[in-house]
Amino acid sequence: MELADLLLAGDPGRDRWIAAGASMVAVDTLVHNFLRRTGILHRFGAEHDYGASCYGPGGCAELSGVFPWFVQHAVWRFCAQGELDICNGNRIDDRFRCGNWYCPAFRTCDRAPLKNGQA
Repeated sequence: MELADLLLAGDPGRDRWIAAGASMVAVDTLVHNFLRRTGILHRFGAEHDYGASCYGPGGCAELSGVFPWFVQHAVWRFCAQGELDICNGNRIDDRFRCGNWYCPAFRTCDRAPLKNGQA
C-alpha cells in the first residue's frame, strides 16, 4: 500500500504513475478479515481463507472494481492498531461475533467470527 501511496501522491503529471498506483491491489490480513467479519465476502460469493486465494478467482483482489484502492486504504486505517484500531484481532476475539455496538458499522455488519464452528 505504501508504494501505491507514493505513486498516487507523486507527480500528478505522470499518468503512468497514477495508473499504476490506482491499479495496485495489496490484500493484507486486516482488510481480508474486515471483509470476512462484515460479511462482504459472503455477500459477493467470495468466501475463502487468507493467502493465495485472495488473488485467485473470486478472491479479494477481484473485488477491487467495486471496492477501489482508496476504500481498501480507509478499511486498513479503520482496522490498524496504529490508526483507528476498531476492527481487528486485538479488539475482537476471533472465536466469537463482535460485540462493539459503538462501531459505526455495527448495524449493517454481519459480525461473523473468523474461526469456524463458533457463534
